Amino acid sequence: MAETNPETIIIIGAGHGGAQIVESLRSGGFDGKLILIGDEAYRPYDRPATSKELLSGAMELERVFLKRDQFYTDKNIDVRLGLTVTAIDRTAHRITLSTGETLAYNKLVIATGARARKLQVPGADLDGVFYLRTLADSRAIGARLGPGKRLAIVGGGYVGLEVAASATKLGCKVTVIEMLERLLARVAGTEIAQFYESAHREAGVDLHFGVVIEAFTGDGAVRSVRLTDGTEVAADVVVVGVGAIPNTELAAAAGLAVENGIVVDECGRTADPAIFAIGDATNHPNDILGKRLRLESVPAAMGQARAAASAITGNPKPFHELPWFWSDQYDLKLQIAGMSEIGDRVVLRGDPSTRRFAAYYLRNGAIVAVNAVNSAKDFMSGKKLITEGRKPDLMRLVNLDVPLAEV
Repeated sequence: MAETNPETIIIIGAGHGGAQIVESLRSGGFDGKLILIGDEAYRPYDRPATSKELLSGAMELERVFLKRDQFYTDKNIDVRLGLTVTAIDRTAHRITLSTGETLAYNKLVIATGARARKLQVPGADLDGVFYLRTLADSRAIGARLGPGKRLAIVGGGYVGLEVAASATKLGCKVTVIEMLERLLARVAGTEIAQFYESAHREAGVDLHFGVVIEAFTGDGAVRSVRLTDGTEVAADVVVVGVGAIPNTELAAAAGLAVENGIVVDECGRTADPAIFAIGDATNHPNDILGKRLRLESVPAAMGQARAAASAITGNPKPFHELPWFWSDQYDLKLQIAGMSEIGDRVVLRGDPSTRRFAAYYLRNGAIVAVNAVNSAKDFMSGKKLITEGRKPDLMRLVNLDVPLAEV
């Protein structure tokens, strides 16, 4: 009897989603060919560490990788690094690599993630102006930091503030420049933003709000950041963190639906039955929130990967997890569940001055989000309250003498 060729699944993208789906496919019983293609020189690694432990030197390089090399060997996963996919031929079920080589697939998973949004201002190409998106970026920035170095950070979101905290620990003089009127404007509530503003000022970080970058100045290498209000911020190093753009061009060129991300269902399926998509580049439904979302989130990418693997292996388990995020800055762990921007009321449990508290956001009496600082119990309880649509007694919720389990 002639031997049949094994089924081949190709994953484009070696981030958290790509790493999770190859693991989930193998644990789910898929024994065909698995090819994982990454455009970086490194096997899958812990991306959040690039703005924290790896950047500050607190983590050795080998510890940043999600799996040892031996894992991919043992699981018979063909990992191809430093390559990009330039085209998808949906009719022939083939992809073309940047080397010109073509590969055939039975199933294709697009996990292309997102890239840093670039600033289009004079001097943006000067030496010392960085964007932090990859392990290589983190190592290059870390090599420039140290006692007395002047670091200017453009953007007061998670990445910018994590870099600020890491650099401050290294003895840098840090300035954060935010075009909006507060920190974390797109990702956290006002109460949390005010708390983190105080924490960063106490650590010696200089903050500028409501200003826009006019230019980076310097002769070959950056020396300052010029703001539209006339301020000049001296800088030996600049890190720009002003958002990300989903990498959807490959999918769009292949004729797949793209609408603020690659359009997929709750198991990562596109309209093409042979193609799935997961992670930051996707627009997926969420039954808990009752709307479609595009999330830049490690938990979401991994959850989508598990859901896609379950569908591919014939045991579909849709992804509908409540969106959640975290951020480590100084000795502060921020954990967020839900969407605070849809709330119409906020109550605090705990005192921010103790550096341990939570902000609960409500809409029509029901909890829709929790932002917890150094309080894992509030985070976990908040997730449960949101998922179950609870309307708690607010007097009991804000009373620290009442255990959360009784709220």
